[in-house]
Amino acid sequence: MSATPESPSRPTVTEREARQVAEAAREQDWRKPSFAKELFLGRFRLDLIHPHPLPAGEDAERGEEFLAKLRDFCETRIDGALIDREARIPDEVVTGLKEIGAFGMKIDTKYGGLGLTQVYYNKALALVGSASPAIGALLSAHQSIGVPQPLKMFGTQEQKDTFLPRCARTDISAFLLTEPDVGSDPARLATTAVPDGDSYVLDGVKLWTTNGVVADLLVVMARVPKSEGRRGGITAFVVEADSEGITVENRNAFMGLRGLENGVTRFHRVRVPAAHRIGEEGQGLKIALTTLNTGRLSLPAMCVGAGKWCLKIAREWSAAREQWGKPVALHEAVGSKIAFIAATTFALEAVLDLSSQMADENRNDIRIEAALAKLYGSEMAWLMADELVQIRGGRGFETADSLRERGERAVPAEQILRDLRINRIFEGSTEIMHLLIAREAVDAHLSVAGDLIDPEKTLGDKARAGANAGLFYAKWLPKLVAGPGQLPRTYGEFKHGIDLSPHLRYVERAARRLARSTFYAMSRWQGRMETKQGFLGRIVDIGAELFAMSAACVRAELLRTRGENGREAYQLADAFCRQSRVRVEELFDRLWTNTDDIDHKVVKGVLSGTYTWLEQGIVDPSGDGPWIADAAPGPSTRKNRHRPIR
Repeated sequence: MSATPESPSRPTVTEREARQVAEAAREQDWRKPSFAKELFLGRFRLDLIHPHPLPAGEDAERGEEFLAKLRDFCETRIDGALIDREARIPDEVVTGLKEIGAFGMKIDTKYGGLGLTQVYYNKALALVGSASPAIGALLSAHQSIGVPQPLKMFGTQEQKDTFLPRCARTDISAFLLTEPDVGSDPARLATTAVPDGDSYVLDGVKLWTTNGVVADLLVVMARVPKSEGRRGGITAFVVEADSEGITVENRNAFMGLRGLENGVTRFHRVRVPAAHRIGEEGQGLKIALTTLNTGRLSLPAMCVGAGKWCLKIAREWSAAREQWGKPVALHEAVGSKIAFIAATTFALEAVLDLSSQMADENRNDIRIEAALAKLYGSEMAWLMADELVQIRGGRGFETADSLRERGERAVPAEQILRDLRINRIFEGSTEIMHLLIAREAVDAHLSVAGDLIDPEKTLGDKARAGANAGLFYAKWLPKLVAGPGQLPRTYGEFKHGIDLSPHLRYVERAARRLARSTFYAMSRWQGRMETKQGFLGRIVDIGAELFAMSAACVRAELLRTRGENGREAYQLADAFCRQSRVRVEELFDRLWTNTDDIDHKVVKGVLSGTYTWLEQGIVDPSGDGPWIADAAPGPSTRKNRHRPIR
C-alpha cells in the first residue's frame, strides 16, 4: 500500500455512529465487584469498602521514603512563583526530578523505576502539585496517560524492555489524542496511520499535547484505514518525538498552569515501525479508556493537595484578619466557607485514598469510582479555591508578586484558582464525565432492556428483551422498597461519641431512591433517555455525593481505630455528610423540578439568531481568524518548537 495517500478528508459520522465507536471502546463486562456500580443500582455494599483497605508495610515504607525526598526537593528546588511568572519550568528542576526518580514513580523497579503504589504516587502528586501545579501536570501526563501506563497494561515485553527504562530516568512522554476539530468525539479522528511494509506512515495534526513540546516519546492515536485482511480503526503507537516529519508548531499559553509544555504537533509522512504499535489495530480507544481508569486519579490527587493548601491559608489568614472586634473566621459568613473547605478536603482525600487503594489491590472494578473521583475532585477543588479568594477579599484577587512588592505575604490565591480551572476540562470535561459515568451506571438496565428502546431492533429482538427485562425487574424492583437504612441501629459500629451511622443509613436509603428515579426515567423517556443530559448529570452528581459520604465515614473510622486524630476525623466526616445531604436533597428535587425544557427552547432561539438584539451595545475584542484552525495534513511551514530537556 502506498505510503503517500491523497489527503484524507475528515471522517463524517452520524450521532449514532459516534456513539457506536464510543460503545465499542468501553469495557463491556464487569468481572469484579464495584461499590459505585452497586450504589447506582440501589445496593449499598459497605462490605466492599469497609474495613478500609491498607497498603502493605513494605509499600508504605518505600512510599514514605520517597515522599521525604520529594518534600525536600519541593522546599529547596522548586519556585512556584517563578514558574508561573516566567511560564516555564526551569530545565534544572526537570533534570533534578529525573535524578530523584520522580519520572519513574509508577514504573516497576525492574525497569529502573520506583515501583510506587497508586496510593503513594497520588500522595507524591498532591505534594509536588502544591509546590507547582504545572510540575504536577508534567509528571502526571508523563506516567498516568503517557507511555508508561499503556505499555504497562498492553505493551509487549520487548516494548517494555525498550521504553520503560528510558521513561523511568531520562525521557519525558506525552499522550496525543485530541485534534483541532476532535475533542470527546473520537469517531471523527482524522490523523491516519497507513501501513507500508513493516511500518506505518502517520499524517495529521494533534492539539493540546501536554508535554508535547519537551517530550522524547509520544503515545499517538491514529486511524488505520480498513482494508482486506486488516480491521483498521483507531490505533495506538509509541513514536520517537524527534522522528523526521514531526513538527511542534506552537507552544500554547493558558490562563493557568503557565509552565505547561503543551503544544500543537504536526505529523507529515512520519514512519513508525509496526513493532511500536501498542496492542492490535483498532484497540486504541480501548487502550486509552482503560489507561484512564486509574490515570484519572492523578487529577483528584492534585485537587486534594490544593484543598489542603486552601485550608492552611484560610486558617492562618482568618485568624490574623480582624473585623468588627473579632477574627473574620468567627463571623458566620466567613466561618461557613472555612467549614466547607475543611470538610470537603477531608472527604476528597477519603475518596482518593479509598479509590487508590482499591486500584492497588485490584479486587474491585474501579472504573466508576475513578471517574467519580475525577469529576467530584475537580468540581469541589474549584469551589474551595473560589471560596479562598473570597475569604482573602481584595488580597485574593491580587497577585502574589504584587503582595510581596508592597510588603505582605505573597499568597498565590488567584493563581490556584487559575491553575485548578483546567481540571474541569482535562481528561474528560465535567459534561463528558457525567455522560460517561451515567452510561456505566445504567449498564445493567441496558444489558437487559436495551433492545426494547433500540429503534433498529426487530420485533423478535424486542420480545426477547421484554422477557429478560421482566425477569430482571421482577427480582430487582422489590428490593428498592426497603433496606437496612430504615433500621435505627444499622451501622452502629460508626458511633463513637459522634454518631456517623445516620449518615450511612441515609446513603443506603438515598441509593435505593436514586435507583428508583433512574428506573422511572427510563420508563418515561425510553429511547430519549440519552438526550436527557441534565437529568443524567444530576443522577451522577447524587452518586458522587453518596460515594464521598461513604468514603468519609469509612476513613474516619479507620483513623479512629489507628489512633490518628479519630475524634477530629469523626467531626469532619459528620460536617461533610451534613453538608452533602443538603446538596443531595437539592439534586433530587431538581431531577423533576427544573428548567431543562425551557432552556432547550432558549438555546434553539440563540442559535437561530432570535436574540441577537440582546448582544447590541458592546464591542467584541476578539481577534480575526477561524473558530477552528485548519488541520489539513501536509508538510509544516512553521518553525519546530520542540526542545527536549537533557
